[in-house]
Amino acid sequence: MHSFTLHTIESAPEKSKPTLQALEQKFGFLPNVMATMAGNPVLLNGFAGSFGSFHGGSLDECEKQVLLLTNAVTLKCPWTVAAHSTFALEDGMKASDVKAIREGRLPDDPKYAALSGITKALIEKRGNVGEQEFERFTSAGYSQLQIFEVITSIGVSTMAATTTNLAGTPVEERFKAQAWTPA
Repeated sequence: MHSFTLHTIESAPEKSKPTLQALEQKFGFLPNVMATMAGNPVLLNGFAGSFGSFHGGSLDECEKQVLLLTNAVTLKCPWTVAAHSTFALEDGMKASDVKAIREGRLPDDPKYAALSGITKALIEKRGNVGEQEFERFTSAGYSQLQIFEVITSIGVSTMAATTTNLAGTPVEERFKAQAWTPA
């Protein structure tokens, strides 16, 4: 593990400060992943732009959390699993569906299962999913073009998970009830 600074708005590079201020306003606190990314404005601002675009898409909040939590588990990232487990529960996802994803299983909800399955397959197969996997996704009621939102979620998740795994970013008290260790 490498040592990286958890920046505050005051300690961050000038080009990171406006983004940190906006993120702190959005969340009501500054998540440690963003405080870690803040040391490099290219990463932080790229992440924030992709994150904002993803969250402005057509999926509802629970569907977004299904994707982000599945990505976190597939990428084996304790920080993002803890954070997205917390957010998923706060957004109203059933605890049993959150638990299934955390355990590497598909959720019971058929639409969530389609989302979780396609994003896990895209990560594990490096984008090379077959026609049958894509058909499961569209048969669940998603449009072909919504696959691009799934891909955006993978990009956002990869930036966050790689940062926190490399830096050993600590899990905030707010997320500790959902702490997770990769199997």
